[in-house]
Amino acid sequence: MLILKFILAMLPIIWLIIALSGLKMAGHKACVIALLVTLVLSAGCWKLNALYAATAVLEGTLNALWPICLVVIAALFTYNLMLKTGAMEQVKKMLMGVSQDKRVLALLIGWGFGNFMEGMAGFGTAVAIPASMLAGIGLDPMAAVLGCLVVNSTPTAFGSVGVPTVTLASVTGLDVNILSGNAAVIQFILTMVSPFLMVCICGKGVKALKGMLPVTLVSALSFAIPWFITAQAIGPELPNIIGSIFSMGCIIAAARIFNKNPDEEYRIRAVDNKGGGEIITVSEGIKAWSSFILIFILLMASSVLCPPVHNVLAGIKSMVTVYAGEGGNVLSFSWINTPGVMIFLAGIIGGLIQGASAGDMAEVLLDTLKRYWRTILTICAVMSTAKVMSYSGMISDIAKFLVAAAGPFYPFIAPLIGALGGFVTGSGTSTCVLFGGLQSETAQTLGLNPVWLAAANVMGAGLGKMVCPQSIAIGTGAVGAAGSESKVLGAVFKYFLLYVLAAGVICYAGSLMGF
Repeated sequence: MLILKFILAMLPIIWLIIALSGLKMAGHKACVIALLVTLVLSAGCWKLNALYAATAVLEGTLNALWPICLVVIAALFTYNLMLKTGAMEQVKKMLMGVSQDKRVLALLIGWGFGNFMEGMAGFGTAVAIPASMLAGIGLDPMAAVLGCLVVNSTPTAFGSVGVPTVTLASVTGLDVNILSGNAAVIQFILTMVSPFLMVCICGKGVKALKGMLPVTLVSALSFAIPWFITAQAIGPELPNIIGSIFSMGCIIAAARIFNKNPDEEYRIRAVDNKGGGEIITVSEGIKAWSSFILIFILLMASSVLCPPVHNVLAGIKSMVTVYAGEGGNVLSFSWINTPGVMIFLAGIIGGLIQGASAGDMAEVLLDTLKRYWRTILTICAVMSTAKVMSYSGMISDIAKFLVAAAGPFYPFIAPLIGALGGFVTGSGTSTCVLFGGLQSETAQTLGLNPVWLAAANVMGAGLGKMVCPQSIAIGTGAVGAAGSESKVLGAVFKYFLLYVLAAGVICYAGSLMGF
């Protein structure tokens, strides 16, 4: 009976894999069909009645719109407004002043700045903004999306100022600082590998590492070491932020020392044919970067790192239970203290500084919504599918089967269960809510360390985001390639398999060593 439920519960996931990778179907169409399949299965096999199913879909849609789609649209609005004002051209020139080597810029923007955005905001910003910037300076758009998806798989545990790990600690009852330390240990190897893969992806092969090993190694170590120390000594809120700031500074320094004359095939041409020798003043540079500077300031000021401001803004929220059945989640809508609002504010203020009018902003916002409606629909469909699968018991039955089938080798598949949650929900936090308790309880049943397997869950959640239709839709939408989700999934899947296999080996070896 359990195996039959497992097979049936897997059908929406199997459909998504076939539709996106085999049939090359557009993401929004595949995900809407997946939702319909899930609704039929939940009603026919799991006896979820129509009211419960409808309210589960409504909860998923509301959860998708606020805060996830809000963050994505805010990030894309900010970027597009910078294009409108010409600020992005200035940013590109300044970046190319650091290096004209596409591999260095991939590390600086996709790895360093991407990890910073994940640490500050999360919710897709670490893919949307870096990928659009990399495509804007001349990198192949598909390579930019692919690289950002791969490197964004490892900082998830400490994303959004540590929310996934803090949530995992509250779900499991484990000490948050010990859990933070274990999450850093279990992910250290994969974190070190990620920038090397970024270079290979954006440089179109392993040969791209030639002449780049010193810079890439510096970028990996300068992030991973402060990231690891912060996770061990302070907790989950700051590792990504501190690690990325160190890393960006070290990448710039290392590029000036080790990458003075990049190979011609990796050199990015000037942004335009005029003004190549133009000197950008400090005030012009601050003006160009004002939106990103304001994102940093506003997100820091409203985070838990600034309690006086955070506590005031955090109280401005509405809480509602949408799901009509038992065990419904309480949705919390923070009307000000949410990354999307802060990014919008930063984009608007930055736009004013850069000379944009109210009409310009309205035009850019409407154009952004028109261009990315498929991305919004995809995200809503995926989140609704996840909610129906969760409330009906489909996800629980998948996990129970995997636990029963693995037995003593369970630690090897513990990251895979987390990856399954990441694939379905696209959220490290949601995955921790779904499977965190299961992982820690299974560890206790098998006589293993519950902290270690809980850490494996949040690691797997990040890996699952790599192939999640929601994440892929965010990336393709950001580079103006909506509809090419199947192409990205086909390209990223091999990296997903590599990471999940490595994660399983690391988790199993760690359990044997007493972690």
